[in-house]
Amino acid sequence: MNNDLAVCADHIVKRYGDREVVRGVDLAVPRGSIYGVLGPNGAGKTTTLRILLGIIEPDGGTRRLFDTAHPRDAGDRVGYLPEERGLYPAMKAREAIAFMGALRGLPWRTGRARAVTLLEAAGLGHAVDTKIRKLSKGMAQLVQLLGSVVHQPDLLVLDEPFSGLDPVNQERLERLIVGERDRGATVLFSTHVMAHAERLCDRLAIIAGGKRRFEGTVAEARATLPERVRYTPRDRADAAAPLLPADAVRDGDGWRFQMPAEGIETLLARLIAADHGIAGLQIERPGLHDAFVRIVGEAGA
Repeated sequence: MNNDLAVCADHIVKRYGDREVVRGVDLAVPRGSIYGVLGPNGAGKTTTLRILLGIIEPDGGTRRLFDTAHPRDAGDRVGYLPEERGLYPAMKAREAIAFMGALRGLPWRTGRARAVTLLEAAGLGHAVDTKIRKLSKGMAQLVQLLGSVVHQPDLLVLDEPFSGLDPVNQERLERLIVGERDRGATVLFSTHVMAHAERLCDRLAIIAGGKRRFEGTVAEARATLPERVRYTPRDRADAAAPLLPADAVRDGDGWRFQMPAEGIETLLARLIAADHGIAGLQIERPGLHDAFVRIVGEAGA
């Protein structure tokens, strides 16, 4: 395995009966990065993560976690937040975090001390001695997340971590993820919410129908779609039509069309020379959401 990678998968396959839910997925997660696994519900994201962690075994292909082909051997170096949340409701927040650390080999006393620091940094210092059953769903979810990082893992794996969180707690979680990356950890998370991935990911993979359909940076994903232009002439909007690209369509008092292959400058020069002028001009870059919809849509087709 490349020493620059924290996780890699080579054509992993998983079947349940006659149904193939992971169909030859390849992944390469650089150390010290935030890496997103994106896909619609049922795409195979959770199964892929569980294979990478050694929770379930693949039916084909190989995967490595750090320098081992047996991910459970590196368990103490991993923090994991599963899609199915669950804490002992009678435990206090501090003890719940320390308990999760102890499962990864962290001394109890150290875990309790770190739990207080983590809770205070997450804005939950008031809940140190509050029982889990008395916390809101979002607060309990953050406590479980803190329990997954209390032992300061080299790899943090989060399965749909933003699900069920209100905007305030989503922002806290984003800060925690960035903080873990800045500490030197690798963060691997799955989501179907593009906004979080667009803000956080150094690299990402898009999975649909059990296959990897894209891998690269957010900018590279957005670049799979062309830029679009909205142009408003200063005068004689209808008469400008013959000079515009063939895909141009009216949009209010202007026109909307795909960025010409020749670029925008040559087109604008022709429009100005024909005395149409420029009352308005917008270059619209596609977002990750648009790229995701196209990539997943093509996979479905």
